[in-house]
Amino acid sequence: MSRESASPRRYDRIAFLSSGTSEAEQAFTALAVRYGNVKPEGADVIVALGGDGLMLQTLHQFMGSGKPIYGMNRGSVGFLMNEYQENALRERLAAAQTSIVHPLVMRALTTAGETVTARAINEVSLLRQSFQAAKMRISIDGTERMRELVADGVLVATPAGSTAYNFSVNGPIVPLGAPLVALTPISAFRPRHWRGALLPETARVAIDILEPDKRPVNAVADHFETKNVARVEIELDQATGLVLLHDPGHSLDERILREQFGN
Repeated sequence: MSRESASPRRYDRIAFLSSGTSEAEQAFTALAVRYGNVKPEGADVIVALGGDGLMLQTLHQFMGSGKPIYGMNRGSVGFLMNEYQENALRERLAAAQTSIVHPLVMRALTTAGETVTARAINEVSLLRQSFQAAKMRISIDGTERMRELVADGVLVATPAGSTAYNFSVNGPIVPLGAPLVALTPISAFRPRHWRGALLPETARVAIDILEPDKRPVNAVADHFETKNVARVEIELDQATGLVLLHDPGHSLDERILREQFGN
């Protein structure tokens, strides 16, 4: 699922991206003057200035490009970001640890017969659209595992995303290097005591919506939403690797480990 490398690399050509807030724009101007700023397609590295929302957008934008992404926190949360400093940026980039994250791929069939494909770095969530709880059937690798889940929804999270929405609905934190994905219910009514499952990273999850007209459900891959789904298939896209850079001692692996101890 992830690996880290300490091999030094040169990052001479830097492309800076800003979230657009005043704080991020000030940082963008200062850093561009100091280090230069090239277009992303010609860059050795992308430096994202903002919060976790910008980091997710940047990872989606450059998915498949192989370009490493280094974030500096100019936002509110910054779990995926490094500390903001103007000094010695190229030295920090050369010393940074590399994490490889694989996204989920979602294939959703709508009640109108349309097929929608999207990828998610954090999670794919299925959410009820109306006042009534959703009814769903869950299959893993073609075998039915739960005939009927009655809940506000259900989600599949990557290790990188396990500390986000998944954790807020009482899902497990998954170490970044673990070959697992988390399947977590959202406010389950029946089975009342079901808390979800940890699945191998090779698992193919299929969720069929029962009574989709009476109990409509949306599917959301990170920020990409598809309404009125009838069936959703989710699996890890192991052919696509997203490259994140973090300062030593501040790696994504380390951040996830700290989360488990409340730090």
